[in-house]
Order: sequence, then C-alpha cells, then structure tokens
Amino acid sequence: MNYLVGDIGNTLTKLSILNSNFKSKHIYSIKTKKLLQDNLTKKFFSKIIKKKLSQNVLFSSVVPKAFKIIRDNLKKYNFKVFEIKDLKIKKILRIKVKNYNQLGSDRISNALGSLKYKNCLIIDFGTATTFDIVKNGVYDGGVISPGIDLSILNLSDSTALLPLFKLKNIQKNYGKNTHEALNAGFLWGYEGLINNIIKRISNKTKVKFKIILTGGYAKLFKKHLKNKSTIDENITIKGIAKAYKELL
Repeated sequence: MNYLVGDIGNTLTKLSILNSNFKSKHIYSIKTKKLLQDNLTKKFFSKIIKKKLSQNVLFSSVVPKAFKIIRDNLKKYNFKVFEIKDLKIKKILRIKVKNYNQLGSDRISNALGSLKYKNCLIIDFGTATTFDIVKNGVYDGGVISPGIDLSILNLSDSTALLPLFKLKNIQKNYGKNTHEALNAGFLWGYEGLINNIIKRISNKTKVKFKIILTGGYAKLFKKHLKNKSTIDENITIKGIAKAYKELL
C-alpha cells in the first residue's frame, strides 16, 4: 500500500507518495497560488490519484483556502483528508508553548521530522525564516523572522528605484553599485541574523543542538553559518509521514 501526504506552504506545495514503510517514493511540487485555481488543482492531482493509494490522506497546511480546495477535490475521489492538527499530535510530540493553536502545522511537522535527535534546531528558509527548537525531545518554541524573498520583494515594491534582484552567494566587498549594495545588505544581514539567533538560543538553553537547514536558501547559507549544520530538504514531509504512521 502507498500513502499520500502533503505540505501546503505559502509559496510552495509539496506532495509525496510514501511506500509501505512510510518512506518517500516520489515528491511533486507546485506553487501554492496555482492551487487556488480549481482547474489547476484537478490537473495537478489527476496523475497522482491514479496510483494505488490508501484512502486516508494527511496534510500540513498554513494556507486554509488552498487546503479546502485540495480537500474538496480529493473528497470527490472518496479520499478522507486530514490536517496535522486534526490528529492527537501530543501523543507523539510533547509541546511546550503558550498557545498550541498559534503554532504552525509546518513547524509541528519539522519538529516531528527531527525527533531522532534529542536536541535539534530546525531553520526553515520559507516565506518566513523560522527557527524551531526541540530540546530533550520536547518542542520548546522558536523564532520567526522575515523571509528573504519576501523581504526583497517588499523592499522593491516600497521603493521607487530599488530593483528586484537574485541573491548571490558571494559578496567580497560592500557595494559599488545598487545590485552589489543590495546583495551585501541581504547576504551579510541574514548571515548575521541567523548566526546571532543560533547563538542566543544556544546561550539561553545551554544546549548543543543538531542544526538542520531546510527550504529554498538552505544550501546558500550553509557555508555562512559558524556552527556545523546539515541540510534536509524533506524534513517536513518526514514529519508528516511520522504522524501518519503513528496516528492514522
């Protein structure tokens, strides 16, 4: 039997077909805004639902409108569609936050995907740049900062003369033109932000964390971190798979 799980993010939606051992066999990606168009949702799912799948489907979603469209489409094919927060997550993950309802499903999934490590810090370069802390096997909170692409877009939209640009990995000096100045600001700025947040979390917890990077800028910033880190592009899907295996 194969199983279908998915992660609906603000920018990108990923679907994964899992094998009988709940390991990912195939991953499909689409821009989330395209799923807000019903005809594109049907087209995207048409090749996936033809495969032999369990009728239970599990998603992590931070975009309620997109999740509703996907759920309504899959229900037409007699699938039962669940979202991470529909399950009793606290049976498999202790969560120590003030308001569970405010905790994003993607961040819960990231924590679930890292539970093989006792102490883990997951940095997710998404629409927002998030830092999630698993301490002694407990989700202990985190930090949310502005996402890089969104910050670049907002700066361009809010100014008359500053252009959109693609962030480059190398910046040897401060800028001698506008593009170089912007690249220096974002590369050095986020390098400082990320290293400072890691340092502050480590100092406050007195814990040495396994640092996992995921999301669009994981590879770019790995070499700019002072701490040793590893990249896991599918940690969110792994967390959803764990929830499916143990709770559905």
